[in-house]
Amino acid sequence: MTAEVSVILPTYNRTHSLPAAIASVLSQSYTNFELIIVDDGSREDVEGVVKAIDDPRLRYVRRSINGGAAAARNTGLMEAKGRFIAFQDSDDLWLPGKLMKQVTLLSGMPHHVGALTGAKIVYGRDARFNYGSGRVAYAPQPETCLRVDEDQLSHLLTENRISVQNGLFRRDCLPYIAWFDSCARANEDWEFAIRLVQHTTVYEDIEPVVLGFASADSISSNPRKQMIGMLRILRKHRAVLSLRKNQRSWMLIDLAITFYKVGKPRWAMKFLLAGLKDHPAHSLLLGTGFLRRACRTTTRRVQSLLVWS
Repeated sequence: MTAEVSVILPTYNRTHSLPAAIASVLSQSYTNFELIIVDDGSREDVEGVVKAIDDPRLRYVRRSINGGAAAARNTGLMEAKGRFIAFQDSDDLWLPGKLMKQVTLLSGMPHHVGALTGAKIVYGRDARFNYGSGRVAYAPQPETCLRVDEDQLSHLLTENRISVQNGLFRRDCLPYIAWFDSCARANEDWEFAIRLVQHTTVYEDIEPVVLGFASADSISSNPRKQMIGMLRILRKHRAVLSLRKNQRSWMLIDLAITFYKVGKPRWAMKFLLAGLKDHPAHSLLLGTGFLRRACRTTTRRVQSLLVWS
């Protein structure tokens, strides 16, 4: 009998946390699934860890070279047989009942709803992405929950509400096999979400379904990688963003802030001005403090934008 759900778990050199991540999937009350472990060219003995677990639902696939999470997920998708797709990360835990709840919800929805997503409790950082032990975040914040009756593309261009391990997806929610940008090493979830809602509707349930564990060396704490990921989104979705200048403005301003943080004030100024050109009124929300700090060399130009608005 073919599994109803294909769970894809990419991993790279995380044999210390992988057994617990696998166990949180295998212990789910919903049992009609296959769990595909994609070894992304690890140097550690991932195969040994997987084969030590006696469960027929486990499948092990090895990539010959490391390609990153997006490429590994695409490899898993090519192996998947279920009509629903779920994802797990090798250093996080699914909460009990995650799969049963989401399969029940999505199965009862009209087919134009091709995906649903939930929330996670993240240990190791707070809501402002300050990292450290003892910090806890609820992500994403429930106040701006995605609605099925709104312009979901505009919403997701402003903030990403979809972490793929929080979700469940119909296998046919996208018209191609490779769902993820294999060249992306950061923000690949966000880029995927932007494409996803151009093909289907997403239902968001704010209840947490995952326990996540952040660390100071995670991709989300690396501003340079985040910056490269954002630039890639701007390039790949140029046509869509040209029609939504409010959202493009915030992306450009976010890039300006990041360039400033990594010590590139001239690039910060370039992206800041581009963002305010798209939507000058955003200068009122930024406040003069940031504008003066990030753009000391061209204060007069910034002040003229503030006067204009």
